[in-house]
Amino acid sequence: MQVGVLKEIKRKENRVAMTPAGVEQMATHGHKVLIETLAGNGSGFSDDDYVSSGATIAKTPKEIFDSCEMVMKVKEPLPVEYDLIRKGQVLFTYFHFAASEELTRAIMASKCVAIAYETVEKANKSLPLLMPMSEVAGRMAIQEGAKYLEKTYGGKGILLSGVPGVNSGTVLVIGGGIVGTNAAKVACGIGAKVYLLDNNLDRLRYLSDVMPKNCFPVMSNPATIRHFLPEADLVVGAVLIPGAVAPKLVTRDMLGLMKKGSVIVDVAIDQGGCVETAKPTTHDDPIFEVDGIIHYCVANMPGAVSMTSTIALTNATLPYALELAGKGYKVAVRQNPDLAKGVNIIDGKVTYKGVAEAFGLECNPLDAML
Repeated sequence: MQVGVLKEIKRKENRVAMTPAGVEQMATHGHKVLIETLAGNGSGFSDDDYVSSGATIAKTPKEIFDSCEMVMKVKEPLPVEYDLIRKGQVLFTYFHFAASEELTRAIMASKCVAIAYETVEKANKSLPLLMPMSEVAGRMAIQEGAKYLEKTYGGKGILLSGVPGVNSGTVLVIGGGIVGTNAAKVACGIGAKVYLLDNNLDRLRYLSDVMPKNCFPVMSNPATIRHFLPEADLVVGAVLIPGAVAPKLVTRDMLGLMKKGSVIVDVAIDQGGCVETAKPTTHDDPIFEVDGIIHYCVANMPGAVSMTSTIALTNATLPYALELAGKGYKVAVRQNPDLAKGVNIIDGKVTYKGVAEAFGLECNPLDAML
């Protein structure tokens, strides 16, 4: 199969969907890979690196869309790319459809096969293609939150780690999944006091066993959130319902409970955010203030650490890309239930329940579409 890898055009998105090492493995399996010129520069990979690994350099995205059966990206297509997508073409990337009706309807109109990284799901409910970026984003949440707590950015002037004779800061992490656990690990590692909330008692038991002593796993509910918000210097929103809109767990009125200059990092913003006052921001303009509370809501956080993120992403996506390229999407999806969960839209019809529910669309059985 001929597989295309595009240069990301989302603002400050420096990741690329495949490393040169990934290209070499695709070539070993008999596939041809077209890489848009300069696609890897933001992650430290030159065109020469790709050519040495067996890729062909494409000058324009149109060249890739016109000639490739499968196109891989990192972030969702933007409006300037919509008309380039061909009917029946497999598009393999992060979509986060439930956060954008415009994108959903555009992909439906293109009649392509949209397979979303974020909804590929294993039998144990883990999300193997979301996990590496969730690990990155969770760890970055503390790094970014700590920065914007500095007085120079309008924060409280709090050092999360504290110093001898001065209390450490307090971090409230809402959601005990991959993002939340990684955020809590980093926050604990620098010495903060961490409350880690989740609504799954089995998960809380596990977290209680494995997390450091300065991490306190607590059952999540509105009363608990309200209880801890006045103490929190940094709040990390880390809630995910795969493929669906994130629930609003921190409401506008709850901001009044927080101390001025506190920071919220809403990692769930890709799926609409779990904070009512959150709205997507960019690496160029990452924060805004509501009621004296700083909000950091960058929708592609891992793009800032692009070399790490690109390698981690390729490690996870490559086995699935090889399967799609080697078997064709219909056979691959029939044989691999993980990939079947990743199919969101085929030939203009939505096949993923969370996306259909987000916009009141019909959800079509995947088997019928295959």
